[in-house]
Amino acid sequence: MIKANSKIIKDIIHALENVKNNTPLTHCITNYVTINDCANAVLAIGGSPMMADDPEEVEEFVEIADTLVINIGKMSQSQIEAMIIGSKHGMETNTPIVLDPVAVGVTELRNNLVLKLINDSKIDVIRGNMSEIKAIARLVELDEILTLNKAKSKGVDVSEDDEITKTNLNNNGTIVKALAKKLNIIIIASGAIDIISNGNTTYACENGDPLMPKITGSGCMLTSIIGAFCGVNDSFIGGIAGTTIMGIAGELAGQEVEKENSGTGTFRANLVDYLYKIDEQTIEEKIKLYKLE
Repeated sequence: MIKANSKIIKDIIHALENVKNNTPLTHCITNYVTINDCANAVLAIGGSPMMADDPEEVEEFVEIADTLVINIGKMSQSQIEAMIIGSKHGMETNTPIVLDPVAVGVTELRNNLVLKLINDSKIDVIRGNMSEIKAIARLVELDEILTLNKAKSKGVDVSEDDEITKTNLNNNGTIVKALAKKLNIIIIASGAIDIISNGNTTYACENGDPLMPKITGSGCMLTSIIGAFCGVNDSFIGGIAGTTIMGIAGELAGQEVEKENSGTGTFRANLVDYLYKIDEQTIEEKIKLYKLE
């Protein structure tokens, strides 16, 4: 791994400035379990959340949105219809689309929906845990996945075998990069270490805190934040910026919890606070971003 150079750090800072200065309208078709957290995360980082999911009006909302976030965590037939209509219209309006393929690989319904969204629209970014990314790699018959274990997705959580560690970082980085190149979609695999690739260049982010997976919705919040960044930035830079900034905020929130000897409820509130407070100096001091060779 090579430490990220000053240019990419400046790009991340500039991406945050773009969000705060332009307040991207972030249209989220997401699940009711985490919808409030996603909206507050987008607000905290400087965006404007819009959580409309009725099929009859979704095209009109896509027309005015800067970005569309699709999260398949808790689907209904009405939401599925809205996701399909919204993604197709987003392709027509050239609206950036960020997909969170929650629990893909678990059911045929989710598998078929993810494939349809990939094949029939223009997804800019896919953000999921490593189990979900591997599940998509198997669905699209990515050659690189055939040499690795076939761990199955564990609901909305990552399989223990797919936790990203320093030991397996290069192998997982190879899969993420190959999938990004095959699909021409930016792929972000989240975990204790995050991997972000556009198919040519791949980064690993080591920011974060062990409490992040202990609260419901941290992954959904990240996807929504990435959506806000992609609304007013290049999607690769937006993906890197959203991922690293969420990681830094989580790290600071975790340090605060440890200092106060509090728990996950406090962590959740602190996470939103630090998303709101993050600035150039904090990014420069705290970022742990590396380029994978």
